[in-house]
Amino acid sequence: MRTQTTMIGNSTALAGALERLSSLAAINRPILVMGERGTGKELAAERLHYLSARWDAPLVKVNCAAMAESLLESELFGHEAGAFTGATRSQRGRFERADGGTLFLDELATMSVRLQEKLLRLVEYGEFERLGGQQTLQVDVRVIAATNVDLRALARDGRFRADLLDRLSFDVVHLPALRQRPGDIPELAQHFAVQLCSELGWELFAGFTAQSMASLQNYSWPGNVRELKNAVERSLFRWGDPLQPVAEVVIDPFQSPYPDSPPAAPATAPVDSRGEAPLGDFTTRLAQIEKQLLREALREHGEHQGRTAQALGLSYDQLRHLIRKHGLARRARRKKSGA
Repeated sequence: MRTQTTMIGNSTALAGALERLSSLAAINRPILVMGERGTGKELAAERLHYLSARWDAPLVKVNCAAMAESLLESELFGHEAGAFTGATRSQRGRFERADGGTLFLDELATMSVRLQEKLLRLVEYGEFERLGGQQTLQVDVRVIAATNVDLRALARDGRFRADLLDRLSFDVVHLPALRQRPGDIPELAQHFAVQLCSELGWELFAGFTAQSMASLQNYSWPGNVRELKNAVERSLFRWGDPLQPVAEVVIDPFQSPYPDSPPAAPATAPVDSRGEAPLGDFTTRLAQIEKQLLREALREHGEHQGRTAQALGLSYDQLRHLIRKHGLARRARRKKSGA
């Protein structure tokens, strides 16, 4: 038997969703799971299955968005030999393979209206025919469906069958977005980092600096837990030092570290009749001072951006912005010692 995967976190929002899933597991009815991408809809389906009386029967998963309509129909309902070109033998569909267990339909909103009609009959009566077949087959399958779009709006527009929505929504479980449970971010980040440390062969994980953890908690995470996992693993891998806490968080790997254009060479200030350089306007002078302080701080800390940011009392993102602003971008050198 497969071990149930745990949804990590102790926030009130997540605890409420998990409690709903646990209570619904006991009743043999279709359930609709709603949530943004990366919120754990597949994990919710696993929880519903493994806490139910069907736990020792198959849990079969289908991503409706990953297949063309003709292929999806064959995958779900099976086909008979000769049903289409290349169908040299009969094949059981996923509903048959899930008989006695649970079928998880992810990205349900992408299913065509024609297939929705076949699904409606199966959900209501447990009956269907294979593609190209005449025999009516019977299965006992609990359907769990998931989506990140408003199915009621699609039903009003005629793009989703209202009667199918009625059958599938015995109850609806809404999974909270990560921005709605920011208190869970440290625990999730620690979990993903420890997993990668094991993969990299590191004996321990030194943690995150306070500023890098603040960067993780202050981001909105449109990709939710999946995006957080990528960011944590990416940051840890780039950091590369098992002895020092991660001080550089790389949330956006598409952001170039290089300035848009080479910095212009500073113009030589003219000297007045008294032999003194004019002060220039306030904004220019302030930018010159800021750039000089930044250059000296980087040099003092061996071009290490994480330690420079800490010394200046800046977040890592604020420091990177100033480096790009003044054209001082260069790859930070990381030292393996504790200095």
